Amino acid sequence: MTTHTRAHVGLAAKATAFTALHTPTAPLALANAWDVASARIVEATGAPAVATTSAGVAWSLGSPDGDALARDRALDLIARVTAAVSVPVTADIEGGFGADPAAVGETVAGVIAAGAVGINIEDGTRDPAEQAERLAAARAAADSAGIPLYINARVDTYLKGLGEPAARLDETLARAASYLRAGASGVFVPGVLDPATVTELAKGIDAPLNILLGPDAPTVAACGALGVSRVSLGSWVAEAAYAVVRRAAEELATGGTYGALAHSLPYGELNDLLKG
Repeated sequence: MTTHTRAHVGLAAKATAFTALHTPTAPLALANAWDVASARIVEATGAPAVATTSAGVAWSLGSPDGDALARDRALDLIARVTAAVSVPVTADIEGGFGADPAAVGETVAGVIAAGAVGINIEDGTRDPAEQAERLAAARAAADSAGIPLYINARVDTYLKGLGEPAARLDETLARAASYLRAGASGVFVPGVLDPATVTELAKGIDAPLNILLGPDAPTVAACGALGVSRVSLGSWVAEAAYAVVRRAAEELATGGTYGALAHSLPYGELNDLLKG
């Protein structure tokens, strides 16, 4: 078996293992990373997988979130993260870094070549029928590569307040069904934490449900009890890290003190994570 073939088999096995982590019995809990150091920190906690946050990645590379980052820069970051950790990596690729389905397929081929075994891809305000075509292209690219890529289709009805509130649940379920038919593996519905709504989503979506958690959200176990198979922190961790930068800078500038640094990771511990 050639080195290339062994790598391919290993990636396929990692993709299969990542898919198996999605269960409400013990929901996959992802503290999203945005660079090699944050990915190594997450892995060191015993996390079974690492997910990137598109916002955190974009910010760290000097771009705003929202399809502004160039595809090659995103793929380079994904490759750096996958090379730095041993656990499966799933990458947030925003809207797919492509103007049409064919370009989305090219992005997905690049993601797989970079070593990731999962993606998040969002619909935003895009027409659901068009989004289904983009998801189908993503699945076709993964199939062509021979990798059972986990495609987490993000439905932004709640996050962006799309449509009338009374019809939002039905619209979300309709989009989810369409995206699953197109080749998605699971459905991500950020922006909703209401237990009754989450329960209806979990019952109505014939695939693992992922929701976004933050400071005031229910516990991971409570989400699992509602039928959720995956929870993630999205950009919250990166936002918290940058908040430390601002607090430290403001404290230094206004008071000449350094209390914001009290809970920093020890230099040696962080440095050791980056060795080897």
